[in-house]
Amino acid sequence: FLEEKEAFLRAQARRQESLENRVRNEIEWLRRGPKARATKAKARINTAHQMMAELADLNARMRSATAGIDFAATGRKTKRLVELEQLGFSIGGRSLFEGLDFTLTAGMRVGLVGPNGSGKTTLLRLLRGEIAPSAGRIRKAEFLKIVYFDQNRVLDPDVTLRRALAPDSDAVVYQDRVIHVASWAARFLFTGEQLNQPVGRLSGGERARVLIAQLMLQPADLLLLDEPTNDLDIPTLEILEESLLEYRGALVLVTHDRYMLDRISTVVLGLDGQGGVEAFADYSQWEIWQAQRGQALKAAARPADATRPPATAAPQKKKLSYLEAREYAAIEQRIAEAERLLAEKRAAAEDPAIASDAARLVTAHAELEQAQQAVDELIARWAELEEKQQ
Repeated sequence: FLEEKEAFLRAQARRQESLENRVRNEIEWLRRGPKARATKAKARINTAHQMMAELADLNARMRSATAGIDFAATGRKTKRLVELEQLGFSIGGRSLFEGLDFTLTAGMRVGLVGPNGSGKTTLLRLLRGEIAPSAGRIRKAEFLKIVYFDQNRVLDPDVTLRRALAPDSDAVVYQDRVIHVASWAARFLFTGEQLNQPVGRLSGGERARVLIAQLMLQPADLLLLDEPTNDLDIPTLEILEESLLEYRGALVLVTHDRYMLDRISTVVLGLDGQGGVEAFADYSQWEIWQAQRGQALKAAARPADATRPPATAAPQKKKLSYLEAREYAAIEQRIAEAERLLAEKRAAAEDPAIASDAARLVTAHAELEQAQQAVDELIARWAELEEKQQ
């Protein structure tokens, strides 16, 4: 499909270029004032107008194929935008993270990852200055401009799309250019007929496009995005990814979309939910680190054999207990069943039928992660029992 799509777009582009050249020649001929009463001249004039109409229609189709999302950077010369020094934050006696030393520089794209409740949104709020850290400090460049994309999207449902996109007039100023609201709406795959439609009647993905359009009009040194992929349809999601790649400012991205995270981020900042935080080159390194941290915490939670008297601590290896032996006998079957369920969840997550349904897609990927975690835990338990059996 992708190959056929690429071939079709190339053919359309060639057709468009050819038409543009022919129309340019015909316009020059028309400017010389041909006599429309002559039969040949009249036929050529009609043909020229037909080509112009075809070119306009082709241009419209090519424009509507993608949403031209772009973010404006301020062009700040300062390299160090934000410096975190021994940063820590605790809530309810629980430390989300501590001892964080990190420098956010111009052009850096940070992927912020961690389990739910590990402090990702809290760190974004600290960067915005909404809350104060429990320890350490945050130093920001002078006159730093931060734009925040919140996952709690709120729009006035009664305002029209026209006023949501261009609050003050029927035009917006973007990158020093005045753009009519109809052209601005077309960038986000909205039609002219939708301009007078209330925002409350838009879908979740369309409302997300409105918010992205509003963000684009705000030049920023630092862009903070908290779950920007929620409710986005596939065309907007693809263009959002490409636009973030082209964005010249710094950004911090929180998302459960691993594919998007791998494409966008140049560095991954991982929170383990236990107060630990580290920087990594990519998502895979963070996964390895998280698994190692989990094993270390489990080992620390087990009773230490060193506290027992030497006489009882002498046997290094123990045989399986009765319950462990029963568990060991059945665990391979449980692993097979878990792997079968994992295969089903993976097939469901990759089903093209739900590719454009954001809610079903998120649910499918959450179930896939749970199934993968169940398989990993069973394999780890099997290895533990196998080692004890030998």
